[in-house]
Amino acid sequence: MFMFYRGVCSPFFSGTASMALTVIRLLVPGAAAALKAGNLVQKASFHTSSVRGLEYGWLAYLLGERTTPRLKKYSKIISVDGNLASGKGALAQKLADKLGMLYMPEADTFYMDKMTKEKEPLSVDFNGMCSLEKFYTNPKAADGNSYRLQLWMYNVRVLQYSDAIEHLLTTGQGVILERSPFSDMVFLDAMFKQGYIRQECVEHYNEIKHNSICEFLPPHLVIYLDLPAEEVQKKLRDSGKSYLQNVPLQYLKNIDDSYKKSFLPEIRETSELLIYDATQDVDAEKVAEDIEYLKFDKGLWLEQNDVTYHNMRMLVQDKQGVSNLTNIPKFLPEITVGGLDFDQKYYAYKSLPGKKYAPGYNEDVGDKNIWLK
Repeated sequence: MFMFYRGVCSPFFSGTASMALTVIRLLVPGAAAALKAGNLVQKASFHTSSVRGLEYGWLAYLLGERTTPRLKKYSKIISVDGNLASGKGALAQKLADKLGMLYMPEADTFYMDKMTKEKEPLSVDFNGMCSLEKFYTNPKAADGNSYRLQLWMYNVRVLQYSDAIEHLLTTGQGVILERSPFSDMVFLDAMFKQGYIRQECVEHYNEIKHNSICEFLPPHLVIYLDLPAEEVQKKLRDSGKSYLQNVPLQYLKNIDDSYKKSFLPEIRETSELLIYDATQDVDAEKVAEDIEYLKFDKGLWLEQNDVTYHNMRMLVQDKQGVSNLTNIPKFLPEITVGGLDFDQKYYAYKSLPGKKYAPGYNEDVGDKNIWLK
């Protein structure tokens, strides 16, 4: 598997001159610093500059930095789940505003660019080499786009989830997400049932998920919006997006089935679960009231203390380490490219403005006083 980070290149060859295509760039600065909440939240930190920053570490812990004093009533991770076009985003944003939590929109294929504040999205060559539009218009494309998309989306969901936990532990402010890596498998199931991906891809995905998801605690609460597949299809057609006009009804039903038969029964064992009928607008006020009555008396979050929070915080702030969790060297035609092809993409990336050196050291984008840094 080959992991490519912004400014860092760590090759791992599997088999001959081929490397797996997971293209992930280091998030700089860390998510806790980059994310801006609706409410101002005091964050424990050391002195930082635009170029150099001292991350939280063992020294901070030894000097008395602790997480539990910052955790309040709504210091929670909440995931809003549901089928496509079920109203997740609208509810999540309203609920975050009402509860004073941070809202993180659903990660897309260009999540890296948003976190690193690119002025314009970079080429798909640097964002998973996959296309959501192509998936919906040609889900059985011979170039393996469907599985590259699925694997890439799992990668960015894992990174976003690490960003959410980092924000929670660093600031004490809770986070509301649209979906999480724990529910990402519903799309894998639906793709496989439709014949969009091969059995070998399913096995590869499950191996990666098994090796990575165990490092994270599931959301404190999952809110599921239940919308019939027929209504989902109608909403997609009404969206005006050309590539969503012909999404197969059976694919949407497969997503719904996977949620109800696999994800929801499993997540109920570890997290609080609220389910709402999304055929009508779900009232955020009512949802907030229901959350008030939840006991949050199950799951691994109850077993955490300042020592385990310290270890968790050390993990989630290390984006390269988080990305390595999804890195398994295995040849699959869908995600493997030759070394020469990768070299071309790597040097094409390094030739972009501001990418040759570390942030703050690139004269071509106006960085000043480089020799003093």
